Amino acid sequence: GSCEVWAPTQNPQSARKEVARILELDEAQITVNVTLLGGGFGRKSKPDFCSEAAWLSKKVGKPIRVQFTREDDIQHDYLNTVNAQVLRAGVDSKNKLVAWERRSAFPPISSTFNAASVIPGARDFQQGILDLAIDAKNFDAQACPAQAHIRIGWLRSVYNIFHSFATNCFLDEFAHKLNRDPLDFMLSVYTDKVIDPTKFGVKKMYNYGLPVEKYPVDGIRLRNTLIKAADMCDWKNRDKDKERGYGLATHRSFLSYVSVAVAVKKVIDQFVVDEAWVVIDAGLVINTERVRAQMEGSFINGMSHFYYGGITHKAGAAEQSNFHDAKQIRIDRSPRKITVEIMHTNNPAGGVGEPGVPPAAPAIANAIFALSGKRYREFATPDLISL
Repeated sequence: GSCEVWAPTQNPQSARKEVARILELDEAQITVNVTLLGGGFGRKSKPDFCSEAAWLSKKVGKPIRVQFTREDDIQHDYLNTVNAQVLRAGVDSKNKLVAWERRSAFPPISSTFNAASVIPGARDFQQGILDLAIDAKNFDAQACPAQAHIRIGWLRSVYNIFHSFATNCFLDEFAHKLNRDPLDFMLSVYTDKVIDPTKFGVKKMYNYGLPVEKYPVDGIRLRNTLIKAADMCDWKNRDKDKERGYGLATHRSFLSYVSVAVAVKKVIDQFVVDEAWVVIDAGLVINTERVRAQMEGSFINGMSHFYYGGITHKAGAAEQSNFHDAKQIRIDRSPRKITVEIMHTNNPAGGVGEPGVPPAAPAIANAIFALSGKRYREFATPDLISL
């Protein structure tokens, strides 16, 4: 007549609902105790491991412990979606941005719950497209259909990962095409105003569940983090460093603003991240060491995406099984130094667990171009995987 669950779940409400459905009980008869989470990254918001244990417990009539092995988890996971984008922009005679067009195609997370869902929605586009603080008179964003072939779920910073990568790499490419300093060009692109996208045609701002009046899209805060990151890496004097290439990236996500500067050097035939500078404006910050740790870990996480990518499939099955082939950046490949600057402002508190991931990969890609002249428009290309 009742069930008690102990689990490291990110969504106890969903776990309670699903266990009740599996056991054909009322939700009031289900108690979910949330244990220490460990690494979650969105995967533990799914209730499957809880409902599996509940189903087994009912069948055997005894308490049951279910623990997925690493192989179970990787080969039967809910993965972040794939994505393809096309970006175009136009400038006037003074090289001022006047037009911005973007297409983004990816099967959304909703496809996991509804197979007919093949096109991103407005909420999905508010992770790096409709909430951009850019200053362009003409703006167009198009969502394109894409069929899902796997179960798609949340990953740390979700769609912001690939939207930030495309935006920052595109701006860096555009700056070089115009023979402009990437920092100066980015500062000319991003507005120096606080904006409410609903006044520019966006019908509704979901804004990570919080009111846009309290948490607007703030170009000033974004620019300030970018300027600070550039100052920390001595951007103006970067040409004097003959051994390293420098790259910049910035992004707003989860109501916080993060900019990253990276210095890359070449060791034998590999592009190695030597140093990174991360700046975050998350508004009110109480525990600075927790924020610092999140930024350091976020950078390593984003670096892992860039060098190693994710899980691949063949004949319907995941090809990877554990950390030997589903690689993450380890200590011997980590930057020699990561410097984190927390900008203490009087703004309401924003997120810190996810916003540090999106600008990491594009900053690295831009730094590699500065060093070698080689562009990377995708994650985990063969010459990067060999790292």
